[in-house]
Amino acid sequence: MARRKPAIEVEITEGAIRVRHAGRTLTVVASPPPPAAEDAPDFIISLDDIERWDAPHEDDEIDVEKLQLILAAIEDECDRHGLTVEFD
Repeated sequence: MARRKPAIEVEITEGAIRVRHAGRTLTVVASPPPPAAEDAPDFIISLDDIERWDAPHEDDEIDVEKLQLILAAIEDECDRHGLTVEFD
């Protein structure tokens, strides 16, 4: 039987989006939309903020393949809560 990869868990908190995967955590602080912007997303996330896992795994870089999975997991969790997200 093939082993399944550990799922990526996403938690939306008041000040950040927390991603957990394979014993590592990534905390992403989302920027609020500009005050006067129409049709602005609920969260704006800078891709530059998603380069490494949080301590004690800060030496582990997040590769492009894992980044794509993380972004999809964040989008899915936002969709479940009726929120919108934009990656910059």
